[in-house]
Amino acid sequence: MPATTSQHLRRGDLLPRILTPPPGPRARELSRRLAEVEAPGINTLSGEVPNILWHEARGANVLDVDGNRYIDLTAGFGVAAVGHRHPRVVEALRRQSAKLVHGLGDAAAHEPRLELAARLRELVAIDDARTYFAVSGADAVEVALKTAILATGRPAILAFESAYHGLTLGALAVTSRSEFRRPFAPYLHPHVRRLPYGCDPQRFAAELDRDPRPGCVLVEPIAGREGILVPPAGWLRKLAAACRRRQVLLAVDEIFTGLGRTGRLFACEEEGVVPDLLCCGKALAGGLPIAAVVGHRELMAAWRRGGEALHTATFVAHPLACAAALATLEVLVDEDLPGRAARLGRELAERLDGWVGRYAAVVACCGRGLAWGVELVSAPVAAEFTARARRRGVLLLAGGPQGRIAQLVPPLTISERQLAAALALLENVLDEICHRLTMSIDS
Repeated sequence: MPATTSQHLRRGDLLPRILTPPPGPRARELSRRLAEVEAPGINTLSGEVPNILWHEARGANVLDVDGNRYIDLTAGFGVAAVGHRHPRVVEALRRQSAKLVHGLGDAAAHEPRLELAARLRELVAIDDARTYFAVSGADAVEVALKTAILATGRPAILAFESAYHGLTLGALAVTSRSEFRRPFAPYLHPHVRRLPYGCDPQRFAAELDRDPRPGCVLVEPIAGREGILVPPAGWLRKLAAACRRRQVLLAVDEIFTGLGRTGRLFACEEEGVVPDLLCCGKALAGGLPIAAVVGHRELMAAWRRGGEALHTATFVAHPLACAAALATLEVLVDEDLPGRAARLGRELAERLDGWVGRYAAVVACCGRGLAWGVELVSAPVAAEFTARARRRGVLLLAGGPQGRIAQLVPPLTISERQLAAALALLENVLDEICHRLTMSIDS
């Protein structure tokens, strides 16, 4: 294990440094030991193949157990929007841990919980808003769907393809990818209808008019895990208007896109859309698990039933997570990270536009702010792209329904020097891949 590793990361604004080709010997040994004690399936990226193990992270840097230093273009699945281990988040955790680490979930509240609910009410555009806390993004989607059912009495849900909303049974029913749903299909909510993401507005208008009328529409303003898909301009606004005319609730899943990622605090603000329900999570607490659903007071009043809470968890609105979330929201606003994401996103768009046509391996690039997807010609090429990038010190993930889209989702605090260096390294990787593809064709 690297000694005194914190000195290697400093503020997290460093360039890559590879000491041993990843995965190194310690990562291989730990991967082997992990496979002996952890159930298969949960660690999907390693399986039988050793992977790197993270040891420390700061800012936009990750240090693995073999001492290799990377630029992180995953932001930990988008969680580290303010950067890994932001000093203000760490200090908030230190202060809170000295007073209260755990409470009583839904049975007894605490001050940071009150402060966070009040802060979310200020930041979300929904009038007279109330917050329902959750423990994860999927849990927040469950809360949103249950809210719609309680408030409208209509169980039908309109969702989109492609979409990712989580893998708990309720959220899984509205997640589009069949490989996730297939093993559990007989047990999923039977009243989910789907349309293509970004489809002609006449199609969703007709679907909303069809009996039985849906209680809600669930949509991502920009599809996240399923490929960074940006719908046509005005599409979300037209969807919101169609819902409003028919008294169908609009639930917006901002778990990936929210909190500055796309250049606005919430992506739906780009088109002036105010949803009935807004789900947020991932980046909310700077690395700690918490999520929330924000909705109008009258709508959220559907939960007032008396007796036991109808949806709760032991660790809901955890004191440490609430304290971290308050610090994270301060950083996002004080440092204007949404504005920074918008500016860097415009520069990134110009750079990535040049990849299409220049590199035969690249089909398309799509995104907004600091959320971009690079579509490669095939899933094997996308896997090669991410593997070669890792060996050069850049971390990114490839996914989507066909596994062809590499995602560039850095911390919003990434330095311009780091971003430029990462892009240059990725361009070197694309040169190598295109050369290999050309040689394969010639042979």
